[in-house]
Amino acid sequence: MHNTPVKIVETALRDGHQSLAATRMRVTDMVPVLEQLDNIGYHALEAWGGATFDTCLRFLDEDPWERLRTIKKHLKRTPIQMLLRGQNILGYNHYADDVVEEFVNRSVANGVDIIRVFDALNDVRNLECAMRAAKNAGAHVQGALVYTISPYHKDEDFLKVAQDLITLGADSICIKDMAGLLSPYAAYNLVATLKSQIEVPIEIHSHCTSGMASMTYLKAIEAGVDIIDTALSPFSGTTSQPATESMVAALIGQKRDTGLALDSFSYLAEYFSDVKKNLVHDFNLRSDISIDPKVLTFQIPGGMLSNLINQMKELGAADKYAELLKEMPKVRAELGYPPLVTPTSQIVGSMAVLNVTLGRYKMVPTQVKDLVRGKYGRTPAPIDPEIKQLIIGSEEPIDHRPADDIPPQLETITKELANAGFQGLPIEDVLSYALFPDVALAYFQKHR
Repeated sequence: MHNTPVKIVETALRDGHQSLAATRMRVTDMVPVLEQLDNIGYHALEAWGGATFDTCLRFLDEDPWERLRTIKKHLKRTPIQMLLRGQNILGYNHYADDVVEEFVNRSVANGVDIIRVFDALNDVRNLECAMRAAKNAGAHVQGALVYTISPYHKDEDFLKVAQDLITLGADSICIKDMAGLLSPYAAYNLVATLKSQIEVPIEIHSHCTSGMASMTYLKAIEAGVDIIDTALSPFSGTTSQPATESMVAALIGQKRDTGLALDSFSYLAEYFSDVKKNLVHDFNLRSDISIDPKVLTFQIPGGMLSNLINQMKELGAADKYAELLKEMPKVRAELGYPPLVTPTSQIVGSMAVLNVTLGRYKMVPTQVKDLVRGKYGRTPAPIDPEIKQLIIGSEEPIDHRPADDIPPQLETITKELANAGFQGLPIEDVLSYALFPDVALAYFQKHR
């Protein structure tokens, strides 16, 4: 039944270095091998979006739009894929529809072919605008369901999200397992459930955080998954994706053989091995990341765990770490079991930290109030009524699409830029400023 070759999306240019090298890979690190990557026969190269946009401006003194155009120029056959956080675009809060539409249009115009869209709460209303814009711009739109574990997340629930995404025009579906929680047999069942009801291709994206991802991919492949996300070996493993070469090797001679030549990767692996060494050295990065099966108990993604430990130290409460690990799942349950991915991971994390240091819900950050008010969308489970009362009192949460409350922003943003002395900038610059005003201004002052 499943005899088609497995297709591969290479993540080294985006999630690989985002997961292992704090997103610090520069476009100059990529250019020398873009032609080689283009000739491998990948389904796509994930090379833009996620945290790359922010990092280009903030740390690399690079224009993210220029990076996209440069990559595009060198790729003759392989599509460029990007990751977009729906109404959050690539920032941390919701933007107005006009900003979302324009951002998607410019992404496609500058070289993006496939846009993977996700919402942290799996509230598809937060994806409507981005998906419509991407369809109109002629891109391939991939709807992602964010995978997590809770009493409110069963295969039927994920299937429902997938069907809603297809109704909104998704050309393919991605199972996005950002914390490495998806186990091999759960993946087999989930893929089989989706495959039984859905015609469009299904892709799987996981992280090796818990040590299960390559086994998970293999079971997903047996269940008929069409596409897998992998990273070239130097940027694979631990908190990144399974290694491209290993997955290709595992399928050689089998009925779902990828058809990619194993020896075509050796030069690339050597090259990226040097790139990684240089990044670790230039940016003083951690090189000791290891797998952490604890993620299965606490469901806290690796990067987030280190942030929380730092927060506790700053508050002089490092001794309460064990308490924090117990508090985290509790807060997540009380706040409606949101999947832990940007920005919900930060919201739940900071609430848990404050709870163990100052007492439960004694001090509640605005972001937590907004989550309870429905400003991020619908949580998978209802919010605990007592906690809701504690946080927002008798205030009624909204039940409509959050972005309906945001008036158009582009005109105001363009005026703000003009007042700061930057008239007539290309629309791409206006969008950079819309997402990251301070960082973009600093960049413009130097380069425009």
